[in-house]
Amino acid sequence: MKRVRVIGLAFGLGIGLLSGVNALAADASKAPLPLSSGSGFNQEGLKKIDAFFADQIANNQLPGAVLAVAKNGKLAIFKPYGYLDKANNKTMTTDAVFNLASMTKVMASVGALTFYEEGKLPLNAPISNWLPQFKDMKVGKVDADGNLTTVPAKNPITVQDLMRHTNGLTYGGRGSTPVHKLYPAGSAPAAMQYNATEFVDKLASNALLYEPGTAWDYGFGIDVLGIIEEKISGKSLGSVLQERVWNKVGMPSTTFDVAEKDRARLAQPLPVDPMTGKSQKVDILTQKVKFDCGGSCAFSTAGDYVRFGQMLLNGGSLDGKRVLGPQTVAFMTANHLNKDIKNNVGLTEPGRVGYGFGLGVAVRMERGLSAINGNVGDFTWNGANGTIFWVDPKEQMVVVMMAVAPGEIRKVHREKLNALIYGALDK
Repeated sequence: MKRVRVIGLAFGLGIGLLSGVNALAADASKAPLPLSSGSGFNQEGLKKIDAFFADQIANNQLPGAVLAVAKNGKLAIFKPYGYLDKANNKTMTTDAVFNLASMTKVMASVGALTFYEEGKLPLNAPISNWLPQFKDMKVGKVDADGNLTTVPAKNPITVQDLMRHTNGLTYGGRGSTPVHKLYPAGSAPAAMQYNATEFVDKLASNALLYEPGTAWDYGFGIDVLGIIEEKISGKSLGSVLQERVWNKVGMPSTTFDVAEKDRARLAQPLPVDPMTGKSQKVDILTQKVKFDCGGSCAFSTAGDYVRFGQMLLNGGSLDGKRVLGPQTVAFMTANHLNKDIKNNVGLTEPGRVGYGFGLGVAVRMERGLSAINGNVGDFTWNGANGTIFWVDPKEQMVVVMMAVAPGEIRKVHREKLNALIYGALDK
């Protein structure tokens, strides 16, 4: 996407906050979607959104952000706020590049579903069909003395288990049990430490936290899914997604490997976590990974990702190019946690209560239980480094907020941004 820089209001920050869609209307070719100049939102609500970002940036709660909101297929909001790199006084731009963290998972899941539609990746197939290391897994049990024992798993891990997080391959950083201690902390740390073969061997040698197919637990499922996509195609996951998703959708800045010429566009975090006062950094911004991890390792822009979300909202196509069939998207965004599966989705954060889980996305089953507004059928997943994404089919709306806020404050931003967006809707 071309660089877009039109000076807007300053809000007393000492820098110019850059354009919204009204200013972009003069050059619509630079926008990722057709422009609607705020249509569907009230002006008072839009001012509150601007004021929120101004306040967060002025008070060092957030270095900067890019907000892209599509309504009824058109771009209603597209604005950069604050700093791309506050330490070096670099102003945020709409073409800023962000590490997606777990928003990578949604794209990797879509890539997998393109193979599913070709009959090459049945959801009920055991993953040992491609990765035999996972054939005879064991489930961890902790006795009264805190010692870890194992029992043979009754069920194989299936492709569906990878996509809906019912596989038992937990993130080590999400708990302190003896099983958690066997696993790497998360996707990006694992990809920095291991290549794909070493990673699979490491996971397959560990005890599972849960019997496959019995409980939702956040973990390495989509990383393994991406490696299976590589096995099927004989290509890297980045090449798979480039051919099957990114080229078709029109996502020129989305990649697993940011080119040297684009690294100046990488958004940076504040040096200090605003909630703890401790120093913070995002390692993947400076360290190379050893494989394209489908759980965390991709980079993108707000403009690219809002196009991706619009493709899903459209039922799998955008600008005449189809990625998935509409029934496949409907299947992906339906709840896949049956009554016999323990639904732990709501334990991840208050905004997940009332959600089930589909194939790569959380899916709202009831309205009013979550601390976050929305409608039944909305689907979402966010990133641990501060990125936010949701699609609300009832409102015909796609929301993408790109930021680098890797601490717990990212969860506060999720709730506040959600309230601002829904509060600004005309109806």
